[in-house]
Amino acid sequence: MSPSPRPATSGGRHADVLDALGGDIAAARLAEGEVLTVEGICARYAVSRSVAREAIRVLEAMGMLAARRRVGITVQPRAGWSVFDPRLIRWRLDEGDRADQLLSLSELRRGVEPAAAALAAARADAEQCKALAGAVSDMQVHARTGVLEPYLRADQTFHRVLLEASGNEMFAALVDVVAEVLSGRTQHGMMPARPNPEAVALHDDVARAVRLGDVALAQASMTSIIDEAADALASGR
Repeated sequence: MSPSPRPATSGGRHADVLDALGGDIAAARLAEGEVLTVEGICARYAVSRSVAREAIRVLEAMGMLAARRRVGITVQPRAGWSVFDPRLIRWRLDEGDRADQLLSLSELRRGVEPAAAALAAARADAEQCKALAGAVSDMQVHARTGVLEPYLRADQTFHRVLLEASGNEMFAALVDVVAEVLSGRTQHGMMPARPNPEAVALHDDVARAVRLGDVALAQASMTSIIDEAADALASGR
């Protein structure tokens, strides 16, 4: 095994070793093709065999490890990883190729969220419209105070409701993916100290367009939201 292990942080719990092992793979501290053993994982992260095996099982399901008899536990190529898994997105933002991950996610959002906004304008019910307006109101309040955590929660709520209001189960399944993108931008200091008023106004435009059933405006405003976020990331704001 490679040096500089990151021990699990709290009594060998499954979530700790999963995050530690997954993060090491995402960061290429455990490189593609490297062969691990249960005993080695137990020693590296100070966990029991049962906890190590459970973490391995999860990472196998995510395509990051493959366990074979007489071969061992092998780190798998990135091409086979479950790239939509929110845990992997978080590990890559925390530990891995953050710039490439953010670019990939921005491109995904540009392909999905404007279409979801257009569908929401045609399909959203009264409760969903109310929830969008409420999320925007919360964003406005927290943008003025500059407290980013509650602003993030309101932003995540907005995008969750919008994706669900599209009425498309495939779009709705991306709720956690988008939430991780928004969270990663905040957690890694990629948000300005006070959120951009233009971004908040664009969210309001989307909410209003959905409420009015204006498909074209909803789609265009959501595209502008994603473009504003991408520009801010590119410029380091």
